[in-house]
Amino acid sequence: MRCVIQKVTEASVTSDGELTGKIGPGFMVLVGVSAHDTAADVAYMAEKVPNLRIFEDEDGKLNRSLKDVGGAILAVSQFTLYGDARKGRRPGFIEAARPEMANELYEQLVAAWRSQGLQVETGRFRTVMQVSLVNDGPTTILMDSTRLF
Repeated sequence: MRCVIQKVTEASVTSDGELTGKIGPGFMVLVGVSAHDTAADVAYMAEKVPNLRIFEDEDGKLNRSLKDVGGAILAVSQFTLYGDARKGRRPGFIEAARPEMANELYEQLVAAWRSQGLQVETGRFRTVMQVSLVNDGPTTILMDSTRLF
């Protein structure tokens, strides 16, 4: 499972012209599910993401987590995080999970974050979405549940 975490002052997502999710300060998280992911990958991201210490403390150091600051998450499924563009000019998506599996694990991740008391807004799975955000910092972190990076 891959996540692109962007610290934001605000973010929103629309699908078919309808606003499906909007947050104030927190994380905009793009979530990619691979064909090899399991519940263990969900558990890793469910714990790791909201506990990332990338918010400033009173001394200006990145020492506070999303939980510490009471931030929200806007989670958007994005299979293209598993796009492989090493050969040719058109990416291949063979490593991305099939839609049914991807949606199940994505929904498990969203549920896990909500069970921690976090406000989580979402996009609409398998639709073309428009995402708007104001990246704060800018701060962007890449995570992979296999610890590839």
